[in-house]
Amino acid sequence: MPETPTFGRFAETPLDRMTPEQQEAYRFAVETRGPLMGPNKIWVHNPKLAKVAAPFGGHFQAGNYSLTEREREIAVIIINSKWRSAYPTAAHERRGKEVGLPADKVEAMLSGIATAFDDKREQSVYEMAICLSNGRWVSKGLYDRAVEALGHVGITDAICLMGHYTSVSMTLAFYDVPAGAQGLAR
Repeated sequence: MPETPTFGRFAETPLDRMTPEQQEAYRFAVETRGPLMGPNKIWVHNPKLAKVAAPFGGHFQAGNYSLTEREREIAVIIINSKWRSAYPTAAHERRGKEVGLPADKVEAMLSGIATAFDDKREQSVYEMAICLSNGRWVSKGLYDRAVEALGHVGITDAICLMGHYTSVSMTLAFYDVPAGAQGLAR
């Protein structure tokens, strides 16, 4: 691996210097996810993990799961801000606004200030994300509202999305990847 960090504290290995297993994982991840960004730039150096993480993360690409892009960004913004990881928090602050979340609501979620949504699905995702990210007990009322608004498919998509972004945030926080970091071009 190069001595000089290229992505936060992480020193990426150029493609031509990766092991054959890493190169295979890299190609698989690119085929599954597209150009490697964020934690995938790091995870590809662990070939077994990359082969699991790429399709799991790919499930949360637009059109592959049950949440709208606004609902997705509500859950992602809340979980990213919990872990205070600069790279994904900044990226999803932008993305949340791009998909039409009002700036004041995005800023409230980032800052831990209570907000509310008129759409009952969005409100359910918001309440679930706040409750789960704060390690709180899910009340029967919240459970019932979420089942009514999202169904079990939507609920499990939201929960697993938050789990995925916990891994994203923790990886990028550990390697101290700053907002907007590019890393090696591959």
